[in-house]
Amino acid sequence: MSDLTPLARFGGLLATDLRDVTSDPEALDSTGWWAVVADFEGGLRCARFGDVRPAPVPAPVPGRWRGPAPADWVSSLDRAAYTDGVRRIRERIAAGDVYQANLCRVLSAPLPDPGPEASDVDQLTALLARGNPAPYAGTVRLPAHGVEIATASPELYLRRVGRTVESGPIKGTGRTAADLQEKDHAENVMITDLVRNDLGRVCVPGSITVPALCAVEPHPGLVHLVSTVRGTLGDTPLTDGATGSWARLLDGTFPPGSVTGAPKASALRIIRELETAPRGPYCGGVGWVDADRGTGELAVGIRTFWIERGGVAARLCFGAGAGITWGSDPEGEWAETELKAARLLAVASGTNDTYGTYDAYETSTPGRCERRTALRGR
Repeated sequence: MSDLTPLARFGGLLATDLRDVTSDPEALDSTGWWAVVADFEGGLRCARFGDVRPAPVPAPVPGRWRGPAPADWVSSLDRAAYTDGVRRIRERIAAGDVYQANLCRVLSAPLPDPGPEASDVDQLTALLARGNPAPYAGTVRLPAHGVEIATASPELYLRRVGRTVESGPIKGTGRTAADLQEKDHAENVMITDLVRNDLGRVCVPGSITVPALCAVEPHPGLVHLVSTVRGTLGDTPLTDGATGSWARLLDGTFPPGSVTGAPKASALRIIRELETAPRGPYCGGVGWVDADRGTGELAVGIRTFWIERGGVAARLCFGAGAGITWGSDPEGEWAETELKAARLLAVASGTNDTYGTYDAYETSTPGRCERRTALRGR
């Protein structure tokens, strides 16, 4: 994949001229402009670029992106396994082990042409910008380092401007505001409190505020409940010895609370028990840091595609999930994951004129499923 030059694209900026790649978060408090990808399981890639300039997302070039066939998408958890997982989480809630846990599945499909002329993830970004615009959209393309990501994330994980830090947890999803239920509001408040506690580990005591709680925010094809949590970054190192501001922020708050659950440690144990595939960059952190200016913006890695390559083959991956509480209906939670995935899978497969629904998966092997129904237009 050497024909694809390294680049990153966020917030109207295009970064090229790759200078350095590291897994050390302390680098984010050194110098330069960095693209950041943090996997849900803890892997970190920070890439410093030498040329960063304003540039619009390019128009799609015919032939530069050949997406999977709609019928080729498979899921790490089929409908039966997912709804059973919801029931098992409800049992753990009844037992007092957890209040809420996110249950996610990874969808994947083979790319019909893995060559650089037809699988440029930046071209997928161009399609997403038109078919599913998002406030934290972006690209990280580092082929030599196994990172090829296009995100249409609607959710802020961490924003930093000097010593002010902010997070925007999303909990509650519906087609319209009228679909949002009491359960959605309760879940949002619960996770907002978790994010307050996470930021409280690295912020000045008493500085945490919640400027917005359960605000309804529209996005293509759906609405979310979004809260805002803000604090002033402190300077006390954490117990693991992390000293840099970004290292302490990541250590104190990762993985994002909105995609784990509460209490976070208990939710993570349940996630490991029930999910059959690693999330990778899905539900991690994706974005940029300007170390010279003390600013940065990381999105929660939802509504995110990534390419996994092996030899001459390549697969496009995507994750979808839902927060499970005692009030969750198993079939309703499955439907929520379908709603979150449908529009974006259609864009990636080149069928975004239908915005169809993907459903009824059957497991064939661990981490893989066979799809029983075709993409359905509405």
